[in-house]
This record gives sequence, C-alpha cells and structure tokens, in this order.
Amino acid sequence: MNKENNKTENKNLAVGEVITKTEIFIERNKKLLSIIAIAIVLIVGGWLAYYNFVAIPKEKNAAADLFPIQHYFGTKDYDKVLNGDGKHMGAIAFIDTYGSGKSSNLAKYYAGVAYVNKKDFQKALDYLEDAKFNDLLLAPIAKMLIGDCYAELKQNDKAIKYYEQSATYDNDMTSPAALMKLGSLYQMNKEYEKALDAFKKIKQDYPRSMEYQEVEKYISQTEALLNK
Repeated sequence: MNKENNKTENKNLAVGEVITKTEIFIERNKKLLSIIAIAIVLIVGGWLAYYNFVAIPKEKNAAADLFPIQHYFGTKDYDKVLNGDGKHMGAIAFIDTYGSGKSSNLAKYYAGVAYVNKKDFQKALDYLEDAKFNDLLLAPIAKMLIGDCYAELKQNDKAIKYYEQSATYDNDMTSPAALMKLGSLYQMNKEYEKALDAFKKIKQDYPRSMEYQEVEKYISQTEALLNK
C-alpha cells in the first residue's frame, strides 16, 4: 500500500511540477505572451480589415476595369485589348495597376492571346506563362497556347511538354486538340510511335470530339511512316 501511495504521490508530484513549471513560464513571460496575443489580434484584425476595405473594393474596381478589355477581346480588337481605347485601360496597364489576383490572371491571358494573334510569340509567352489557372478550361487552354508559341518559335521540345500538360486535364473540349498537336509534333520529330499513341488516344477516349472525325487518317499516315 505504501508503495502504491508513493507511486500516486510521485505521479501527483510530477503533474504538480509540470503545472508549476507552466505557471512559472506564464508568470515570467506575461509581457511576452501579452505581446504575442496582441500581435495575433492585430494580424487577424489587419487581415480582415485589408480583406474588407482593400481587397474586396480593389477586386470590384478590377472587375469594372477588366470589362472593356473583355469586350475588345470578344470583338478581336487586339490592339485595344493590349493598350486600351484612350478612355479605358488595356491589359498591359491593368496588370501594372492590379498586380496579382484572379482579374490580373485573366488580363495576362487576354494579353497573351492578343500577342499570339499579332504573331509576337515571345511576348505572348511572357504573359501566358505568368498567368496561373487551376480550373479545367482556361488552365489547359493556356498550356496549349504556350505550346503553340514554342512550336512557332521552333522549340519543339518545350511545345511537346506543354501539349502533354494540357492533355492531362482530360477535358473533352481541349484534350483532343492538345493530343492532335502533340501527335503532329511527334510526327515532325520522326517519333512515330509516340505520335501514333497520341492519335490513338483521341480515337479511344474522345469519340465525341471534332478531332475524332479526322484522326483516322492521321493514324493511317503515321502507321505508314512507322512501317517504312
């Protein structure tokens, strides 16, 4: 019994020591803990204030300023997309004004597409590679456009890399197009087996796509090249 009592006392003593040490720490560091608590309140409060009074209004202003850019993008007036119309800013000024964020990513995309259409592929890359998307539509389209730019600049290895990335999104609208471009580049590189794999994937996985309607001839063509 005495041993059990001693064990219990030792356990209680150990717990007591822990509590005492914690209390000592708190007592000795009251000022520090108070400063930390205030700092947390300020950080959280500051973030909420920034979000409510800066971020949200800024995003609303950005959406309003982006609207004319979207309008000119829709009408394919790419000079005005990039530089504005004298009254409204273009994508370049928009990106400088708003920096990062969803609206800026869209502006970078619009600028990149505008430069693609103006055949300035290096400038297009500057904007498209800086645009970050996580969705299943714009993300693969942006990757495919980057691939197009590298293909136009005769950098086929980089183009292939981005076409492959675009195809992995498994989107019925964009993946077949990326695979078609991928297969064509592999053909140009005389990598016929890889080209055949890309074309066959369209036939097997995307029967409802536009590319499916013509992929059979590319399969036949590639098989003929492979068997030469």
